[in-house]
Amino acid sequence: MAHTYEGGIPARVYLGTLLVALCFHPISVGGAALKQEVALENGATTLNHSMAMVQRMEGLLAQGNGSDVALRVQTVNTDEVKVIQAHTLVLSLQSEVFEELLLSHNTSTLVLREPADCAAVFDKFIRYLYCGDISVRLDQAIPLHKLASKYRVWSLQQGLSQYMTGHLSSDSPTGHVVGWYQYAMQIGDANLRDSCLQYLSWNLSSVLQSGEWGSISDDLLLSLMQRSDLILQSELELYEALEAWIGQNQPAGLTVENALRQVRYGMIPPQHLFRLQKQSPVMLKYYESIRDLLFLAFQFHSASPVQLAKYFDVNCSIFTPRNYLSPSWGSPWVINNPTRDDRSFSFQTQLGPSGSDASKRVTWNGLFSPRWLPLSVRSAYTNEMQATRTDAGRPRIIVTPATSSPDFAGVSFQKTVIVTARQGGKMVVRHVYNFHQSTEEAGDFLVEADLHRRASEYLIDSSLYLHVVVKPLYHSLIVARK
Repeated sequence: MAHTYEGGIPARVYLGTLLVALCFHPISVGGAALKQEVALENGATTLNHSMAMVQRMEGLLAQGNGSDVALRVQTVNTDEVKVIQAHTLVLSLQSEVFEELLLSHNTSTLVLREPADCAAVFDKFIRYLYCGDISVRLDQAIPLHKLASKYRVWSLQQGLSQYMTGHLSSDSPTGHVVGWYQYAMQIGDANLRDSCLQYLSWNLSSVLQSGEWGSISDDLLLSLMQRSDLILQSELELYEALEAWIGQNQPAGLTVENALRQVRYGMIPPQHLFRLQKQSPVMLKYYESIRDLLFLAFQFHSASPVQLAKYFDVNCSIFTPRNYLSPSWGSPWVINNPTRDDRSFSFQTQLGPSGSDASKRVTWNGLFSPRWLPLSVRSAYTNEMQATRTDAGRPRIIVTPATSSPDFAGVSFQKTVIVTARQGGKMVVRHVYNFHQSTEEAGDFLVEADLHRRASEYLIDSSLYLHVVVKPLYHSLIVARK
C-alpha cells in the first residue's frame, strides 16, 4: 500500500517537495547554511525555514517513514550486516550510482558490500544524502571519501578533500598525514598529495619525533630526502632519523643505499662525520655505497671552496643547504603587535658550511615594516634602511649583511623567512618565503595576511613568529673541471 502524509499527499511527491526546497538552501560539510544571493523585488522579504526542512528529512531517515527500499550493508569478510531504511527518490536524486542500482533491481532490498572502514561510517554517509551536513573525525575522512567517490556524491567528495587539506596539523594519536598522502597517491588527488608533502617537508622536525615517521613508505621517504625545502634542525638530525627508520622498517638494501645517498654530508660538520663513520651501524654496513660522498664531504671541509671548485662541481645537492633551524644558519624573530611600527634586529650566521668558512661570521640586519612601499616607488633607500611609509603599503621584510667583505666573493646567499602559527593546538609552519641576495626583500611577504585582525591565522597571541634562515650557495665558483 502506498504511504501518504497529511492531506493525502503521496510520499514520493512529499519527499520531492522537501528536496526541491533543500536545493535552494544547500548545506556545507561544516553544517553552516550557505545562502544564495537572490534578487528580490522591492519590499519583498525572504522567509527561510530550511533548517526545519532538514530536521524533517533527518527524522524521515531515522524513523523510516515511507521507506520503499532497505539498504543491506554487508561488511566484507565478516558476518556483520547493517540495514538502513531509505527512500528511492532521495538516493536517486543525490547519487547517479544509486539511481542506476535501484533501476536495475526490482526488489525492495539493495545489498551493498563494503570494507569494514566504509561500513562503519555508511549510516553517516546516507545521512549526508538526506541532510546535506556531516560530522567528520580524522579517522573517518578516508572511508567517507571512498564512499563519496564510489557513489559519485561529488559535493561530499570535494568537501572531504578540503577537510583533509585543512586539518593536516590536527592532533591524532598515531598521526594521519602520511596515511592521507598514501591515499592521495592511490586515488590521484594531486592537490591533497602536494599539500601533505608540503606539510611533512615544512614540519619535518616534529614529524621526525613522532610515531608517524616510522610509518612512511619507501617512496615517500625518498621523495622527502630529495627536497631542499625541508625544515629541520640540521642535516645530522635527518641522518639519525633515517637510521632509526631503517632499523624499524628493515627495507631492502637498494632502498637503504638510495636513501643514504640523498643525505647531504657536506652540511654535516666533520667531527660528526668522523663519529658516524665509527659508531653508526648503518654507515658501517653500507660504507662502500656512500664512500665517494663522504670523501667529497671531507674534501669540502678541508679545502677552500675556491680550490674545491677547480676540480669538483660544488653545485650538486651534497653542498646545497636545506632550511636548518640551528643557530649557525639563522635566528628566530618574534614581533609583538606587528601592525604598530617598523622593527629591526640583528643576528649572525656562519659565512658558509665549508670547513674554511664555518668559523667566519656574517652579521645580518633585518627590517620589518607593516606598511612599506616597494623599492621601485621609494623616495630613497639609505644605508640605515629607512623606507617610505604609507598607510597604503603592506608588510615587508628585508635582510641585508651589515658589512661587505672580500670573503663574500663567490658566495651568494638565499634567504628564507619561515612564518610559524598555531593550528590544531600546535605550532606549525604557516608559510615560507624565499628571496636571494640580489633582491634583498621578499616581494610577496604576507601578501594575504590580515595582521590587523586579532584572530589572524598568522598571529600567536597578537605576535608574529618568524625564523630567518640564510643559506650560502657556492654555485658562482663553478668552473670547468681540469
